Amino acid sequence: MNLIEELQWRGMIQDIMPGTAELLQKEMVSGYIGFDPTSDSLHIGSLVPILLLVHLQKAGHKPYALVGGATGMVGDPSGKSEERNLLSEEVLQFNQEGVRKQLAKFLDFAEGKANAAVMVNNYDWFKNFTFLNFIRDVGKHITVNYMMSKDSVKKRLEGETGMSFTEFTYQLVQGYDFYWLYQNKNCKLQMGGSDQWGNILTGTELIRRKAGGEAFAFTCPLITKADGGKFGKTEKGNIWLDPKKTSPYQFYQFWLNASDEDAKKWIRIFTLLPKEEIETLLAKHETAPHERALQKKLAEELTCFVHSREDFAFAVKASEILFGNATTEILQSLSEDQLLQVMEGVPNIEVKKELLDAGYDIVSFLADTQIFPSKGEARKMWQAGGLGLNKEKVSIEKTQVTSSDLLKEKYLLVQKGKKNYYLVKAVE
Repeated sequence: MNLIEELQWRGMIQDIMPGTAELLQKEMVSGYIGFDPTSDSLHIGSLVPILLLVHLQKAGHKPYALVGGATGMVGDPSGKSEERNLLSEEVLQFNQEGVRKQLAKFLDFAEGKANAAVMVNNYDWFKNFTFLNFIRDVGKHITVNYMMSKDSVKKRLEGETGMSFTEFTYQLVQGYDFYWLYQNKNCKLQMGGSDQWGNILTGTELIRRKAGGEAFAFTCPLITKADGGKFGKTEKGNIWLDPKKTSPYQFYQFWLNASDEDAKKWIRIFTLLPKEEIETLLAKHETAPHERALQKKLAEELTCFVHSREDFAFAVKASEILFGNATTEILQSLSEDQLLQVMEGVPNIEVKKELLDAGYDIVSFLADTQIFPSKGEARKMWQAGGLGLNKEKVSIEKTQVTSSDLLKEKYLLVQKGKKNYYLVKAVE
């Protein structure tokens, strides 16, 4: 399959300009996508544009990743119902560096390769561009009628909040990016999400009117969830690519918990697995959906792609701890950071270490920590064998919880029944 056929099969193309497929068949093409540095980390919504660049490079073309140091100062109105807060230059520079490091993980920037990836920052060509020069050299080529016809503008003008001049000019600024890259880097292709289609066309129009050239473009659909929820969001917020913001375990769990409908779509979009393997997985899923082969493969591929094989192995082990038949030894083998990663979301309780040093009556411990509402209920569960401590069943012979039970000399994992966990921390 050629690049466009491959992306169409994967469900990664929504709009495409005539002649784009032919251009990509004919020559090595330089193509770019812009990344907005509104945070120092990209989130999983950015994975689709990242993968478009990966596919472009794998097909022998040259990817450009544009970090919007200038456009980040303005804020893209596409898909937004109100104006965004503008960031300071210092914050933007910090964010750009974070985004740059992340992109370097997915694309091959090795110098000497004809199609080595290149990172550019539009602040470099905008910083000395005066307002008067901009409205004379760029603004005169695009009519207000043309700009007003864009959906991103129409929706905001029809809404209650209206639109500032700053945001109205965004499409000219983004359009000039494409023009600059076309003139200086022979970049003939722009890609992006379908909400960017209007801004991208402004770029092709500017190239046509100002340079007499021809440029091309395609967009990918915006990712949605089958249940109508927002993709990439959980109760805790965005799923980030930075392991400090979203742990590899939480990242793994996000994909593992995908619905069947979403997994069928996402396995094509978010992995680089070949068509034959994906079709085999889809067929296997149809015959045995309860085995969740699609979700397991999706979680494995994405965790290894964004983090590492070691992080994936840990995520599997972590899942086994909470949902499988892990042992105290496995818990003991975790570092404190790993233990806290696994227990994120588990209710936390503090207890005085001196009580454990002296030997804490097990029934009193369970009631005092409010794991059980009363000593009576605690005694009943303990006697019935429904209590676990550090993944070991608590026998009727064990009448006290002591400091020797602590993991990392600090923690106790208490299990009530099959699914209720509590992380108890011993404090001085």
